[in-house]
Amino acid sequence: MNNQTPYDSSRRQQQRAQKAWQEATIKDAWRIFRIMAEFVDGFEKLGRLGPCVSIFGSARVSPGSRYYTWAVEVARLLVEYGYGVITGGGPGIMEAANRGAQEAGGPSVGLNIELPHEQRPNAYIDPDKLLTFDFFFVRKVMFVKYAQGFIVLPGGLGTLDELFEALTLIQTQKISRFPVVLMGRDYWQGLIDWLAKTVLGAGHIAPEDMLLFSITDDPAEAVETIDTFYKEHALKPNF
Repeated sequence: MNNQTPYDSSRRQQQRAQKAWQEATIKDAWRIFRIMAEFVDGFEKLGRLGPCVSIFGSARVSPGSRYYTWAVEVARLLVEYGYGVITGGGPGIMEAANRGAQEAGGPSVGLNIELPHEQRPNAYIDPDKLLTFDFFFVRKVMFVKYAQGFIVLPGGLGTLDELFEALTLIQTQKISRFPVVLMGRDYWQGLIDWLAKTVLGAGHIAPEDMLLFSITDDPAEAVETIDTFYKEHALKPNF
């Protein structure tokens, strides 16, 4: 005969839930060391590079396309101006930027991320400059800390995430200002118009926030925008 009451069943459920919570808390404590290890590895390797620019864009862009060609060219020019190139390490725009940097003989850095559907590093990353992260937020710190600028080509949610995080950090003065250059007027103009008409129009950003980025279709202009900025500002990590 089952003498179990609703109270007994509820209590056992609470005990199981409490045990699962405690186990998760123990795992969190050990996770701290993995997070620290990724920060230390990133700081040690990227801190030795010198001035770099982070380039973002879609992983779904094919070689030979206009945006792929722009990424190769802008990375090549950055190297000629004395900058290394940092990307997310994957295909598409990331591959193109690493390719341009490596073919020009400059530092070609890939900050790869472990994903459920594995993202393989592209073939144009310098072997000693490939870092693979498990934690997105650690990787995001590396993109910002060691970049003297962002060049943002057309991309999806990940590209938008990196773009708006950088603009937010600059706007709130959590990091020093650095150039943020969008490439692809036909791709970005709708977003810029929405920011100006809807977001600025509603008073949710200030007019000067629209000056935190520039836009161009010319790889040479994108690189010159960054280099001109540093004729008046010191080259250094952002925080």
